[in-house]
Amino acid sequence: MRGARMGRGTAWKPDGHRGGPPRSRLLAIVLGAALLFGGGGTAMAADWPDTPMARMRMQAEIRTLQVALLTQPSATVTLEDWCARHAMATPARVLARRLPETRMAIPAQVRADLGVGADEPVRHRRVALSCGSHVLSLADNWYVPARLTPAMNARLEQTDVPFGHVVADLGFTRRTLDSTLLWSPLPAGWEAQALPPASSGAIVVPGEILRNRAVLSRHDGVAFSEVVETYTGAILEFTPPA
Repeated sequence: MRGARMGRGTAWKPDGHRGGPPRSRLLAIVLGAALLFGGGGTAMAADWPDTPMARMRMQAEIRTLQVALLTQPSATVTLEDWCARHAMATPARVLARRLPETRMAIPAQVRADLGVGADEPVRHRRVALSCGSHVLSLADNWYVPARLTPAMNARLEQTDVPFGHVVADLGFTRRTLDSTLLWSPLPAGWEAQALPPASSGAIVVPGEILRNRAVLSRHDGVAFSEVVETYTGAILEFTPPA
């Protein structure tokens, strides 16, 4: 994790480097599809009451997920553990749904991060990762096909299997370049001031909570993929503790 930056506010905007619908529009489309076609066996979330204790618990949950994503190589496995621990779906299996994209030039920064020249093929895969009917994240993945096996490339091109599962045999590691908290249930500087008073409603959670950018490398140290993952408010769609 050396070199990773944690903070609040958007630090890197992949939408500015390629075509396709804006991320906010994509998120609305994907969430709508999940409501219409989400699988069975999903525990529907209860509203989080707007109380100081609930906001503190929600803050702790978000930070717990952020730390888990920063310390584990596979975001897919981390999300499956999260889904299982919070009883969000049975079975707690994450699926990748391919999202529409427009073919554009690979960002120069991605090529630099992966150590590939301007002429070396790099592919782009854009998916929504869901557990049951909960769309937990939107992920942009740029990968170097020459650094994967033919079987892995075929699965990435022909199936919706999550990237982390496809490349698991590489024994890969993850180096986080940036981790940005996009929203907090508590105001900035809350530690030094009174917490927001309770209200009669529920906490309003936005569509985007957290964004990570990372490079994945094989066991021999060769980088093969760069990912930008935006985690949605659906990570909190579980029944809050009493």
